[in-house]
Amino acid sequence: METAQISTVRDFNRVVTLRTGAVDGSYLGRGRPLGQARLIFEIGPGGGDLRALRERLKLDSGYMSRLLRALERQGLVAVEDDGDDRRRRRVLLTARGKEEWAAYDGLSDDLAHSWLAPLSTSQRERLLSAMAEVKSLLAAASVEISQEPADGEDARACVAAYMAELAVTFEEGFDPANGNPTPDTDALTPPNGAFLIARLDGRAIGCGALRTLERGVGEIKRMWVAPQARGLGVARRLLTALEDKARDLGMGRVRLDTNRALTKAQEMYRKAGYHAIGRFNDNPYADFWFEKNLDPG
Repeated sequence: METAQISTVRDFNRVVTLRTGAVDGSYLGRGRPLGQARLIFEIGPGGGDLRALRERLKLDSGYMSRLLRALERQGLVAVEDDGDDRRRRRVLLTARGKEEWAAYDGLSDDLAHSWLAPLSTSQRERLLSAMAEVKSLLAAASVEISQEPADGEDARACVAAYMAELAVTFEEGFDPANGNPTPDTDALTPPNGAFLIARLDGRAIGCGALRTLERGVGEIKRMWVAPQARGLGVARRLLTALEDKARDLGMGRVRLDTNRALTKAQEMYRKAGYHAIGRFNDNPYADFWFEKNLDPG
């Protein structure tokens, strides 16, 4: 990373924090700092799950508790147990809290208008285009990949979404019970394999699995990225992370298969150094088989 690049990022942060009023102790003139205002807006009129809010805002439990206590003292929020799952807690805006939310909503529109109004039409388009690009790239930088249990709630949800998508993508449809089924949990747990989940703001947006085929050879399976997260480079990062796991588990080669309908996946595998090989499994939905030799590092 070059020093000039770091400096550019820091300069950008300064401009944004000053222009948005993030350093003002009374954000948008409502008498409370940005942290409290942001939490009010994220809770919204419909309320929200406490854990999901904390993960989305990337706040530790202590700071989240302090923000909530401050808003409770102001009579703006209430915290209660979730009726469907008592292990979870929900945060709701009171009637006064909803009034504050509406005030912030209108003032935020006014702030956006103040940014755009002085600009010409072409300048507005440039600014909006740049903002969309920054938002996309910051989202890409925020994706986190971790190893998780293959039978966890999010893991099962990702695999189910993956299979549902294959059913409408493959020309012949897809039946998960027909050949090459998902391996059992032990097969996707070290030292036999691994299951990875990609998350954005705490939400699972992708997955990938690795299992041992034979000594020193692994198979990559269940590579999937949610449609709304595509274009962020998540699939390539998942693939790289799975290859790293394979190295950690002593695998010198990895293999995978894919269907003819998944043309973008085929392109990604080839760009990542995979080469075509003969059939190595009996998956009836596979049309192409690939292998990659992993370097030690």
